[in-house]
Amino acid sequence: MAQHPDTGFTLLEVLVALTILAVAVVTLIELSSQSLRLVKTSGDYQQAVLLASRIATDTQPGDEGVESGEEGPFQWERRIALVPLPEEIAPKETLPGREPPRLFAVTIDVRWGRNQLLQLATMRTPTSSPTVPAGQTPGSSSVSQTPGLSQTPAQSTAPVSRTPGRSTSPGVGSQ
Repeated sequence: MAQHPDTGFTLLEVLVALTILAVAVVTLIELSSQSLRLVKTSGDYQQAVLLASRIATDTQPGDEGVESGEEGPFQWERRIALVPLPEEIAPKETLPGREPPRLFAVTIDVRWGRNQLLQLATMRTPTSSPTVPAGQTPGSSSVSQTPGLSQTPAQSTAPVSRTPGRSTSPGVGSQ
């Protein structure tokens, strides 16, 4: 009778295979757990950005100061500071009855969790509500706009030259 070689795995081979399988399963579980933490962190960060953006959009600077508040798990602080205009763009003289333009730095800090902080900074100019001339109703406009002038709230009305494929605006430079 012929002898057949032993078939099957030895105990050592089975233990090595189970160890490799256990390491792989633990690694996958850890990666899944880390992925869930990152999704939560990303969601919190996105909510903080939306909150800071909304606060910045709602800001109408008039005076310097600090405001703070809470919204859900977020604590926010808004700081408004007057920024002196550089000599190059500061008006040499102002028109009677009109105040010189003012520029404000608006900084918004949003905090949440243990050490999470988001800071948003922007520059704003105060805007006033438009006056309605006699004989007109709010919402109607008979004002003609000079070509090349852009009149957007909270922005200057400096002439803008446009070239196809290029846009330049005087007074805007590197800081």
